[in-house]
Amino acid sequence: MGIEFQVSTKYLRSNQKKGFVSFISGVSMIGLVLGVMTLITVLSVMNGFHKELRERILGAISHSYITEFGDILYDWEEVRSSINKHPQVIDSSPYIQAYGLLNTHNKSFGVTVRGISPSYEKNISKIIDSSNDNDLIAGKSGMLIGSGLAIRLGVSVGDYVALLTPANSSGNSYLQPNISQFIISSIFEAGINEYDNSLALIHIEQAQKTFSMDDKVTGIRLKFDDLFSAKRITSEIVSSLGVDRYYGVDWTVQKSNFIKALNLEKQMIAIVLSLIIAVAAFNIVSMMIMVVTDKKSDIAILRTIGMTPKRLVKIFFYQGLSIGLVGILVGVVLGVALALNIESVVSSIESVLGFQFFPKDVFYIDRFPSEVHINDILMVVLGAIVLVVIASIYPAIRAGKVNIAKVLSHE
Repeated sequence: MGIEFQVSTKYLRSNQKKGFVSFISGVSMIGLVLGVMTLITVLSVMNGFHKELRERILGAISHSYITEFGDILYDWEEVRSSINKHPQVIDSSPYIQAYGLLNTHNKSFGVTVRGISPSYEKNISKIIDSSNDNDLIAGKSGMLIGSGLAIRLGVSVGDYVALLTPANSSGNSYLQPNISQFIISSIFEAGINEYDNSLALIHIEQAQKTFSMDDKVTGIRLKFDDLFSAKRITSEIVSSLGVDRYYGVDWTVQKSNFIKALNLEKQMIAIVLSLIIAVAAFNIVSMMIMVVTDKKSDIAILRTIGMTPKRLVKIFFYQGLSIGLVGILVGVVLGVALALNIESVVSSIESVLGFQFFPKDVFYIDRFPSEVHINDILMVVLGAIVLVVIASIYPAIRAGKVNIAKVLSHE
């Protein structure tokens, strides 16, 4: 960078003695620091929320499922054995999924009924891990329901409920529904209303009897060692089964709209917060214009001793860029530090103010999870540098166009 950088550094030090110019310079730098810090922190918190929601959803729906066209799997034991041979499959579990009406205390609600094998399911779902499933295993008459559904029905552990399901005979137009009685063996909390308010789990053998499935199941749920490779692994498994009647659906397809909504939300927040950086970066324009005006006599002297307009442009460009880069660097350091410690910071603020930002009885997630992604940091830094470069160009070019004859005539 040579003499241009040395002169720009000297001007930066001299500007600190200029009250108003120094104030504007400080405001520009603080604006960049706050903008970069806020954007990195918010994106990291969004990543944490996305991860938390993803884990809760996958705890209920699994990474993928395999079934046959018609959603009935006949030879499920053989299929499960073939599936588990894939090196990236942690485990798999058969399931039956149907719908019914849950009735108790003169209250009735439609529910999704899922028949599961507890010994297999506990390796697939977090719901079973957090529930007491002894009744489900032993008596096979137990039922696990979500916390929201339990509140709506007004039941607790040990209460009996009736499950009404459609009769499967077509010979009688005046069919009575099948009625099966279950005991509430446990109440789970998945953290997602879709499951807490409408999902009931029963033993797979009981589900086969209730829905007249004989020894058939709806499909097989899978868990992989890499959830982000679910689409590829599912495709490989279906291909390895070698029969066209099988198909698989991974979690990115099951919850595609939900995932798109989360990604869109993150992008929109990033765009809005980027305006903070943009405003701070363009404060550099006004600050540098004042610097150029203040240094007109110096510019004239430098020109008379042989410095070219191009080199003058570099001097003031480096000055604006230096201010911007320092602000960005400090913002990144503070942003990463805050993102990594956001939960303790928020907890301290809550204890001082005496209230919770996310009450547990109102929100799905009652804390501030955070996950720092290096790609987010690089994008923020790159975007901020581009804005700073753009903001530094115009004042620098203006410095190179100063009319030295006019300046010297007024000196």
